[in-house]
Amino acid sequence: MRLIALSTLRAFWKRHPEAEQPLLSWHAQVRDSDWSTPAEVKAAFGSASILRDGRVVFNLAGNKYRLVAWINYPYRVLYIRFVGTHRQYDQIDAQSI
Repeated sequence: MRLIALSTLRAFWKRHPEAEQPLLSWHAQVRDSDWSTPAEVKAAFGSASILRDGRVVFNLAGNKYRLVAWINYPYRVLYIRFVGTHRQYDQIDAQSI
């Protein structure tokens, strides 16, 4: 998968240094993936929540952090739309961000 907006991850872990390792691990796993369906995402990340229109919510570091992505399955591109703490996630609408 190609990941778009890696700078979003970097900006987050500069503010939350303890998030760097979980985000780097997630990034490595996603980069090496080739998902063509939401079911393949769910198989790789059992705790991921599949939303409408290609949106996926990933739970990272024991659900301490949440990452919202939009996946364009035909082109194998993942766009990072949001990364934040669980509390920050509760204040957004994951389907529209």
